[in-house]
Amino acid sequence: MFICRIRRKVSKLSKMIANLDKFVVFSHVVYDKSDVVQNPCSVSLNARSFRSSRLLCESVQSSSSGLAIQISRTAKTGARDVLFEYLHSTRGFSFMDAEHISKNSPHFFEKLLSKFDPEEDVVKSLSKFLRYNPINEFEPFLESLGLSPAEITSLIPQRLMFLNDDIVMLENFRVLRDYGIPRIKMGKMYKESREIFEYDYGILASKLKAYENLGLSKAIVIKLVSCCPSLLVGGVDAEFAAVLEWFKELGMKKDEIGGFVSGKGIYDWGRMLDTLDFLDRVGYTDEQLHNLLKTNPALLFQGSGKKVYVLFGRLLKLGLKMNEVYSLFMQNPHILSVKCTKNFCKALDFLFDIVMQTEDIVHIVSTCMELMGSYSLKGPKTVCRELNVKRDELCQIIKEDPLKWFDVASKSKIQSSIRVASKDPSTFLEKTAFLSRLGYLENSDEMLKALKQFRGRGDQLQERFDCLVNAGLDSNVVKNLIKQAPMVLNQSKDLLEKKIDCLTNWLGYPLESVVAFPAYLCYDMERINQRFSMYAWLRERGAAKSMLSLSTILACSDARFVKYFVLVHPE
Repeated sequence: MFICRIRRKVSKLSKMIANLDKFVVFSHVVYDKSDVVQNPCSVSLNARSFRSSRLLCESVQSSSSGLAIQISRTAKTGARDVLFEYLHSTRGFSFMDAEHISKNSPHFFEKLLSKFDPEEDVVKSLSKFLRYNPINEFEPFLESLGLSPAEITSLIPQRLMFLNDDIVMLENFRVLRDYGIPRIKMGKMYKESREIFEYDYGILASKLKAYENLGLSKAIVIKLVSCCPSLLVGGVDAEFAAVLEWFKELGMKKDEIGGFVSGKGIYDWGRMLDTLDFLDRVGYTDEQLHNLLKTNPALLFQGSGKKVYVLFGRLLKLGLKMNEVYSLFMQNPHILSVKCTKNFCKALDFLFDIVMQTEDIVHIVSTCMELMGSYSLKGPKTVCRELNVKRDELCQIIKEDPLKWFDVASKSKIQSSIRVASKDPSTFLEKTAFLSRLGYLENSDEMLKALKQFRGRGDQLQERFDCLVNAGLDSNVVKNLIKQAPMVLNQSKDLLEKKIDCLTNWLGYPLESVVAFPAYLCYDMERINQRFSMYAWLRERGAAKSMLSLSTILACSDARFVKYFVLVHPE
């Protein structure tokens, strides 16, 4: 009885082992007869697995047969060492080159391993194979430079097999490598500008040096030629050099151009140059262009200035004349920022979607361009649904009160700037334009705060600003001064001139004194006259130091002033 039970258990165990063999045995028959073979490591088994499939094997996909071949990690590491030894010892590659190629050509490596039976010793098989079968060295070499197998196919020389067969290409590769260009970037250079790898000895090195002679650092030259290989084709790119000169004229360091380019971009230096010339003809000052490029480099470097022409073209299609478009650009210099351009074009599409007449669109663009660029708007369908109106009714609402459009269609929370604008649209637009020229960002908290602090129309604020500049202060200094003491611009032009005259002609102080104490321009003339006359009297009698700071004279209380400026002299 007991023996019978044992026999039945042995029989069951034999069947289980036979079923398990179906999953874990890799026979050649499976490879010959199956079109698709599952990775055994990923097969879901009902029986418990006694070894981790992750540690047991690693899948290497054959590019030729599409079969999943199981190679252990140890074998794979050994096989890679064999490839390295072949390249270094047999083919004479330098240690660094052989190591980089063997470690950075995974597709070629997998294709190589697919030639061997995974149940055999792959390391020995590969070593024996390479002893009698030399490889096409261009495949792993080009892949190690960052190119995909699909790209490599069309780039491999037809009748060459060894890199040493193309000694010119190899020499130019070494020049780039020794200069410091990352190998992974060279694939893009080889693909886009193959001529770079065909120069005679010494020419490529001289081209790289020529860009340094333009005033660029070596690190920036490396980045530029990696991102834009065409710079190394022919002589020094004259259009690029002209763009670089623009940077210099705008007060920017030449190396700053390196921060605006990336390997994903395509750069047309000629179109960039045309864009800069166009903006110059429109009337942008050097300072405005400098700020525009600093805050919105994508305007020039994404699409090489294409967005400028797209926006300009859309305005011309509306029926605006060239001089009118120029005027709009001058009044709204920040409209060319990436965000503003996107918002403006969407707002324009909004008006076309509700079938607004062209002349009405032109009127709204002329009066509300700043707001169209400042706000991201909902779609016409959403706005109509929320207001429960038809498109023609919405069109009429916007024509009657364009500012209400931004109130109901803005995606962001309605801000007080629109409410301020609704009271006096012309004053609002003039002030926002002036503040934009000072460097305030559209629709920012700083802009809203400044709108409340500055009193007067935009032209009046500009007149007061110009008064300080004409007196002898640099415009950038005046901007910083105003941001420290916004109330300065709330003084009339005549009052500012009187205070400057009192400071420079009566006391003999330099105008730059107001930079350290801009609040001087905010004090009333009575206080200034009283305290300055007392201080001047004391100074004439040697009872006070010359050139005391303005804050010492004006900012102290009356009691302190009497103590230190009046009672110090018996008269």
